[in-house]
Amino acid sequence: MPRPQRLTRRFPAQMSEAGYRRLRKFAEESGLDEGEALSFLFENLDSVMHRENLPHRLNLHRQMLERRAQKDVPG
Repeated sequence: MPRPQRLTRRFPAQMSEAGYRRLRKFAEESGLDEGEALSFLFENLDSVMHRENLPHRLNLHRQMLERRAQKDVPG
């Protein structure tokens, strides 16, 4: 019998609105609350992510963050 999941760690986190909506949708579809869903995703990250797409998607995200930071710099 699987042991119940204990959520023992808490941390302040910021998420984009789109990311939070997607987390809530995943949690609802899987029958978990948001904390359980996030914990599941990180505990199973290697098996749920597409390793070949990750570097490309991460690079795109970093570029978007850099453009946003440059836009926010007065000058």
